[in-house]
Amino acid sequence: MGRIIRAISDNKTINMIAIDSTDMVEEARKIHKMSPVATAALGRSISAASMMGLMLKEERGKLTLQIKGDGPLGMIVCVANSEGTVKGYLNNPDVDLPIRDSDGKLDVASAVGREGTISVIRDLGLKEPYIGQYPITSGEIAEDLTQYYANSEQVPSSVALGVLIDRDRSVKASGGFIVQLMPDVTTEDIEVLERNLRGVLSVSHMVEEAESLEQIVEVIMGELGFTVIEETHPQYLCDCNKPRIERALVSLGREELTQILEEDGQAELTCHFCNKNYLFSEEDLAQMIEACKR
Repeated sequence: MGRIIRAISDNKTINMIAIDSTDMVEEARKIHKMSPVATAALGRSISAASMMGLMLKEERGKLTLQIKGDGPLGMIVCVANSEGTVKGYLNNPDVDLPIRDSDGKLDVASAVGREGTISVIRDLGLKEPYIGQYPITSGEIAEDLTQYYANSEQVPSSVALGVLIDRDRSVKASGGFIVQLMPDVTTEDIEVLERNLRGVLSVSHMVEEAESLEQIVEVIMGELGFTVIEETHPQYLCDCNKPRIERALVSLGREELTQILEEDGQAELTCHFCNKNYLFSEEDLAQMIEACKR
């Protein structure tokens, strides 16, 4: 289980949300059996999607973060609800790359790719979801989300994400934060914030070393002060079930279901988010085909 807090500066000009997602990302690593660089990439995306989901105003809203880069990891998809609970996957979890010569860190940017698109889909229960999109600029995910907010949503923001991998490939620390400016922010407020952000060298080490998320917020807000306005404990949790998977099968239509029945005699589907297998027997398929006739 993770922890998220939302805070606002004492003068009400800066919003901040911070997450400790260590347990959530470790759960995802175990499910998907990921390499270190894949864990770092999906872990950053999980942290971001969880925070962004919590920022939804609609109680039953859902947010999908989709990163389509040209790197070997393929597409990254994370889905979060308004409580920050999230699930995610990437196309190629076993991709492994050498660490960067420049700083000895995992080469997430090369794994994600430096060309492609980052998309944010908000399903608020209306007829059509809101879809925002912006080109990938670096592959570092946090930098790309910062650019997305500034250019696609016109919200000046600073996004920081990090995942620290232990020697046994488990997740030692994972987390991040999103800082956003309110319309009445002053030049002095921005200068204080920028100075404090320049002092942040590693978000994952901050999460590992800090006794609480409040300490991280204190480092970023500094002399501006802050008040915590919300706290929640999100999970990495897939909400798939057999009836939902069955509806997906039925949506294929009578003709394709009949072909599956004749060629395979059964259907086996695997959930991308949790790797759970669902088996549908010959009888199950026959009932679906019959239902399509009605």
